[in-house]
Amino acid sequence: MTEQHPLKPFLPANARVLMLGSFPPARKRWCMDFFYPNYQNDMWRIMGEVFFRDKDHFVDVGQRTFRKTAIVEWLNTVGIALFDTATAVIRSKNTASDKDLVVVEPTDIDALLRALPACQAVVVTGQKAADVLTAHYGIAQPKVGGWTALPFEGRTLRLYRMPSSSRAYPMRLEQKAAIYARMFGELMMKGS
Repeated sequence: MTEQHPLKPFLPANARVLMLGSFPPARKRWCMDFFYPNYQNDMWRIMGEVFFRDKDHFVDVGQRTFRKTAIVEWLNTVGIALFDTATAVIRSKNTASDKDLVVVEPTDIDALLRALPACQAVVVTGQKAADVLTAHYGIAQPKVGGWTALPFEGRTLRLYRMPSSSRAYPMRLEQKAAIYARMFGELMMKGS
């Protein structure tokens, strides 16, 4: 069964970075109605660690959820846009794993970038996202933690390949946060 993306792209007008995952998990795994909604996913812990030196900055530990309002306000302030590289998928094994996703309809990434004139970098947060994006632009994938040039309509952006925030990815949260911190430092974004 084909699943359509349940969220609209989050595109702050001031976004300097566009972060792209693959596709959200099934709704039953969500603890909030926003990107990276699975409480077991560490994206918001990574961002808390990188920007506030507190992995629980965006976490409501008692309620086992994330603080969506704080996340949205912060993303708007620092200029980070969010979406995924697929707008329709089939889950071949009914799991949240990227390896079990079959992309039926890739996202119109060109349209996202046209809507973000201040964007300097695209960040893919997993292997499936990296595969879809690099295939679309016909460029080589950077190593995890690295970047490569991404030519787009007269601009040259950086394409960063970051470690997945999934706990299935074999790296400790502190190691992932250090790699994200280095990237945000290279982009001269506040808090890094």
